[in-house]
Amino acid sequence: MTRRWRIVGINFDHFHMGDLLRMACDHPAAEVVGICDAQVERMQGAIETFRFPGEQVFTNVHECLESTRPDVAILCPNPAEHATLTEQVAAHGVHVLIEKPFAASLADADRMLAAVQRANVQLAINWPLRWYPSHAHAYDVIQTGRIGDVLEVHFYDGNRGPLWHGADKVERAPTQAEKETSWFYRRDAGGGSLLDYLGYGTTLGTWYQQGRKPLEICCLTDHTPGLEVDEHSVTIARYAHGLSKFETRWGTFTDPWTQQPQPKCGFVIQGTAGTLSSYDFENTLRVQDASDPAGVEIPVPELTFPHANPIQYFLDCLEHECPVAGPLSPTICRIGQQIVDTARRSALEKRTFATAGLVCPYHARRAILLVNLQLRYQHVRRNL
Repeated sequence: MTRRWRIVGINFDHFHMGDLLRMACDHPAAEVVGICDAQVERMQGAIETFRFPGEQVFTNVHECLESTRPDVAILCPNPAEHATLTEQVAAHGVHVLIEKPFAASLADADRMLAAVQRANVQLAINWPLRWYPSHAHAYDVIQTGRIGDVLEVHFYDGNRGPLWHGADKVERAPTQAEKETSWFYRRDAGGGSLLDYLGYGTTLGTWYQQGRKPLEICCLTDHTPGLEVDEHSVTIARYAHGLSKFETRWGTFTDPWTQQPQPKCGFVIQGTAGTLSSYDFENTLRVQDASDPAGVEIPVPELTFPHANPIQYFLDCLEHECPVAGPLSPTICRIGQQIVDTARRSALEKRTFATAGLVCPYHARRAILLVNLQLRYQHVRRNL
């Protein structure tokens, strides 16, 4: 890279902030120049781990941005605050990398898109599953045409629960009081397994399906006594070419990064010429096709710099002035958010909804154009 990138981390609602700060600190062309949260105690772990001096620790977003003059802000607020915080940061001319989900609603997502367009800055939405080598390689295999055109995407993912682990996946035993007060379990803050995990499946699923949108959505969620949000959801999406299923679960028997539960967390994809399974953290894919109907294991290559994590990728896009593509792009993420919104409405009203009613014609035309441009850019870059 030809320059150094100044980075700040703002809002520690989501424990993934620790993971993202570590990636930024490890990047050879990045410098973390500040962190910010209204509650100093939530930053204490990062202060100690990364040895941030007092002058780099802030409790006010405006003061943080004015004092540090960053190029990029990493944002990890609860979903209900995604739109407001993105608007605040973009207004300072700062590029935004925000931790999943895209937003608490499609309307909030569109506020975020409008904010970065006004400020002429880039927005990337990070989905950690994108950086699992198995899921990244699944896309590459699909692109070769080995399993034909994708007809079905089956997604199952989750963990024991959001309070069972902190930054860097450090295990901990949550108390009932923590569960009762955590934003993860508050409806008004965007809590629940559906909003936490469904976007993973719908966003990467849209990526695997080349940006195609479903026609109808039907969703059911569980109702745990004493909780106002779900811990289990099942969404069925009807596309013009077939059905896909997306299932989210807080309460798996084990966490997939320590020991895969049953059902396994990940994707099973069926195409016109074969099938493919890609599971979280596994180092092989399993593919069936005409030449190997019994199935064959395909080794998964490691991801390499500058495409091994979201910080590397986003800075590479900014360095080369190219748009964010794939499942981090606002275009693909907006389709995933539309599915999530429709699924949530379906679960609340207990009926099936058409997805077309939730997208305005302007955004529909623009989304299709951007998807086509991004796919063309990816094709050209792969062949350079």
